[in-house]
Amino acid sequence: MAHKIRLFDRHWHLPKSKPLRIGLGILLVAFGLLGFLPVLGFWMIPLGLLVLSVDLPIVRRWRRQLTVWWHRKRGDDQAPAETGSAEKAAETRRATSEMTRLQK
Repeated sequence: MAHKIRLFDRHWHLPKSKPLRIGLGILLVAFGLLGFLPVLGFWMIPLGLLVLSVDLPIVRRWRRQLTVWWHRKRGDDQAPAETGSAEKAAETRRATSEMTRLQK
């Protein structure tokens, strides 16, 4: 199964090859550091970290912590039950349980 990343309720497919995904993530971060140049931008850094989070556990941990923090800040921890979206509720439970597991 091809890896996907989700950003703002949109899904993007990533390459199947692990070295290619890691290379793509590193390139995005490296070019993002040159964001002051035309065409390149600082927006590439978080996108590169998002791609790297598929394969690197430390980056995945940072992404999960950011996701949990963001949802708690917005007050979304109870929103899935109120809206009745089973998929969103399951995703929130997975994020919370993985966050708990990673903190141990």
